[in-house]
Amino acid sequence: MEALYGTGVALITPFKADLSIDVEALRQVVDHCIEGGVDYLVVLGTTGESVTLAKSEKQLVIKTVIEQNSGRVPLVLGVGGNNTMQLVDELKSANLQSFDAVLSVSPYYNKPTQEGIYRHFKMLAEASPIPIILYNVPGRTGSNVLPETVLRLAELPNIVAIKEASGNMEQVNQIIGKKPVDFKVISGDDITALETVLSGGVGVISVIGQGLPSEFSRMIRLGLEHSEDEAFAMHEAMKEGMELIFKEGNPAGIKAMMAAQGLCNPEVRLPLVQATRELTAQIAEFTKTFKTIQA
Repeated sequence: MEALYGTGVALITPFKADLSIDVEALRQVVDHCIEGGVDYLVVLGTTGESVTLAKSEKQLVIKTVIEQNSGRVPLVLGVGGNNTMQLVDELKSANLQSFDAVLSVSPYYNKPTQEGIYRHFKMLAEASPIPIILYNVPGRTGSNVLPETVLRLAELPNIVAIKEASGNMEQVNQIIGKKPVDFKVISGDDITALETVLSGGVGVISVIGQGLPSEFSRMIRLGLEHSEDEAFAMHEAMKEGMELIFKEGNPAGIKAMMAAQGLCNPEVRLPLVQATRELTAQIAEFTKTFKTIQA
């Protein structure tokens, strides 16, 4: 699936000061990403604070991104949860015409066995009219989708890729080494994205990619072209920023970086809180210095 190569971005949901959705800022973020060279956009992922959005707000975000994108880049929709039957109903009833794939996180909180995870995704794959990208992020879900489970799921025709955010390169390499030819491994960690690409992954679904779209997507392109020295130099230049934006959780950090560039407000919804004044200043200083050097 060509749509999943390169740099995807897990879009934030900008809020106004009263915490309502800032539609104009969202439009601005979409343009910023596309004009910066990002390859595709992921709507309503974790970074988009989807768990704290009402159903009507999710529809507003989807409508806004589709309109602003205007067919320029492929779109992926986040549809995940820990209630399998509810997700099956959602996938069967949703209008997915504007999307190339669904990104679905492994069930959280329930802590299912590997067999439970397999059956969950198998049901989703059978229900979805478009391809599914598995999303493994043990730090959030409380369970790890083991390589053997990923490889079982990779045999199913409607499961086309995994966003692997375990941070465990040994696990990433195990999947890459044994996967079917057409199954794609996408990094879910900015810090290991380049390493994943150089190991045989096809790209990344990034957070910092919307804060530094031209620079981050260039690094990934260089990695895919195996221009390793130049790619690693860019990685080192951005490394501090990658670490800073996750220091107090996501998306507080990336919103601070976007706010420093005048793209949106820094507000997040409870139970998340804004980045502290100290971290906000560090992120702003990094962004300003980095942009100056790159220019």
